Amino acid sequence: MADELKRRLVHASGSGLVALYLLANYLEVGLTWQYFRVLMVVLAVGAIGLEFLRLRVGLEWWLYDKLTREYEQDQFAGYGYYMVSMTIVVVVFPPAIALPAMLMLALGDPISGAVSDDSLRRVKSPKVLATMFVVSGAIAAPFLANPAAIVAAALGATVADGITVRIGDFIVDDNLTIPIYAAVLAWLALEFVPV
Repeated sequence: MADELKRRLVHASGSGLVALYLLANYLEVGLTWQYFRVLMVVLAVGAIGLEFLRLRVGLEWWLYDKLTREYEQDQFAGYGYYMVSMTIVVVVFPPAIALPAMLMLALGDPISGAVSDDSLRRVKSPKVLATMFVVSGAIAAPFLANPAAIVAAALGATVADGITVRIGDFIVDDNLTIPIYAAVLAWLALEFVPV
C-alpha cells in the first residue's frame, strides 16, 4: 500500500511539467511552446535511455523496486510510457489540447486508481469510469472553451483508463493511451463539431 501511494504521488508530480510551462508563460520568462516541446523530447529520450539501461544493461536502482510494479520488471515500465505519451501530445497538439491531456494522465489516472478495487477487469467499474470522466472534464474545462471538446477529451481519457486493450499477450499501458486518446478526441471535436 505504501509503495502504491508513492507511485500515485510520482504520477501526480507530472502535473509539475504543466505548471512549469504555465508559470513560465505567465511570467514571460522565455519557455515558449517550442522550447517546452524540446524539453519534453529530452525527458522522453532520457526515460527511454533509463529503461534501456535497466532492461538491457542491468542497471539496478532501489527506486525501480519501489516505483515499478512486479509485471514491469522485465518489460518497458509505465513511467517510460508516461513520458513518451506526454511528449507525443506536446509535439503534435497545441497547448490548449496537450496540457489538459497531460493533466488527465498525471492527476486523473491516480485519482481513478484510488477509487478502484484494483481487480483485473477488461472494463473498470462504473464508479471508476465516472470518476475518471468527471475529473478529466474538470481538468479540460479551463483549457477548452468548447463543451464538445471538453466532453470528447474526458471521454477519451475515460476509455483509455477504463478499458484494457490486449494485443496478444501484451497489455497496452494506459500511461501511453490516456493523453493520446484525450488529445485526439478533443482535436476531432474542435475540428468537426460545430460550436
